[in-house]
Amino acid sequence: MKDWVPQIEGREGPRYLAIAEAIAADIAAGILVPGDQLPPQRRLAATLGVDFTTVARGYVEAGKRGLIESTVGRGSFVRKAVVETRPPAPQRLRAADFTMNMPPEPDDPELIARMQDGYAAVARDLMPLLRYQGFGGSPLDKDAASAWLGRRALVPAQERIFITPGAHPALVGIFSLLAKAGDTVLSEAITYPGIRAITAQLELNLAGVEMDADGIVPEALEQAILRHRPKALYLNPTLQNPLTITTPERRRTAICAIARRHGLPIVEDDAYGFIAAYGPPPLAAIAPDICWHIAGLAKCIGAGLRLAYVVVPDTRSGWSFNAAMRAVAVMASPLMAAVATRWIDDGTADTILRFIRSETAARQKIAARFFEPGTYLSDPLSFNIWLPLRNGWSCPAFAAHVRSTGIGVVASDAFTVGGTPPEAVRVGLGGPVSRAQLERGLEFMGHTLEVSPEMAASYY
Repeated sequence: MKDWVPQIEGREGPRYLAIAEAIAADIAAGILVPGDQLPPQRRLAATLGVDFTTVARGYVEAGKRGLIESTVGRGSFVRKAVVETRPPAPQRLRAADFTMNMPPEPDDPELIARMQDGYAAVARDLMPLLRYQGFGGSPLDKDAASAWLGRRALVPAQERIFITPGAHPALVGIFSLLAKAGDTVLSEAITYPGIRAITAQLELNLAGVEMDADGIVPEALEQAILRHRPKALYLNPTLQNPLTITTPERRRTAICAIARRHGLPIVEDDAYGFIAAYGPPPLAAIAPDICWHIAGLAKCIGAGLRLAYVVVPDTRSGWSFNAAMRAVAVMASPLMAAVATRWIDDGTADTILRFIRSETAARQKIAARFFEPGTYLSDPLSFNIWLPLRNGWSCPAFAAHVRSTGIGVVASDAFTVGGTPPEAVRVGLGGPVSRAQLERGLEFMGHTLEVSPEMAASYY
């Protein structure tokens, strides 16, 4: 093992990149040769006076460049055949996808290792998790769900908590109980496309309720109830997709009062509720007797878990929901439920959530560099921006123009319930897109909106 110390002082950029650059420079100079073992990460961190994560990220970056290879239990070594000693060429925008509304993916090696350790610990008791289980989750998993829901001021009895294989199957099960083909369901006038697909599949009529900057308008809700005689009201009241609106508590209370007066069940899709650290209480905390609450884990931990925690209004509703969901999905994956329970119990889930909040805020700051305040809708913790078009741009023209460079956006007609869709698009900021890709894509969009479609045609 070489007693090697990288020279990082005077190098531009973050220190972890300086470590990767130093590795590249010393390989090029012959100071490091193929097969040399690098110092352990914790020892090097102490030598340099930096934290462990900085060194870990530096080694990961060097690995991405083909400079070193690392093996758990053995350490990190200079590759026998170095692929590239310089940073890789910038990726083309074609690799970016701004169409999905996803959280940013963790890139902290220490956090990723912690997640992997939790997964491995669950796998040590694998066989029971590969068996059929009763729908709704084990008592252990429900305890973890209860602890997680408690962060949103929800304290339901365990018999009212169900663990489902994601929010979508839960929505299918709930609406199949509340309405039948031909019935009407209310939602925001501009709403999540998934609910449009689900209601269409169930042959339900979806009617939009007028909105303002705080969400649906109470007076408009009252009128819609009298006009349509709906069977349920679907809402996404926190960091609403796609408008990024968080409905304040006073408006939530008014909505619940109207729904209770008319005996209208509320289906609360709380996909982003855990992202807002200090948001208003969920509707289910204000009116638990009429609310079906869905706390999906896709946006606050990871979509691959395919899990959601559902709180039903009462025990009787739970019996019906249990039967409906068994017909739809049999059960949630016990393996994935065990992973989620492990991460919640050992604090990994909270660490993931803190990363998502921090990285999302950083990405929103990037967006603010390319669009003037008041020209778009956003929230410091939303995974997207809602971008009204100007200078003669229509949704099809703008989407086609940015798609020519590999950028995807979602036009407003995907979200609009009735009426004429506004000329606007949703731009996702999260997922596996890097900050550099995000910056280039948003800069291109900002420049595009400064000119007319005719002018933009000159740089297709």
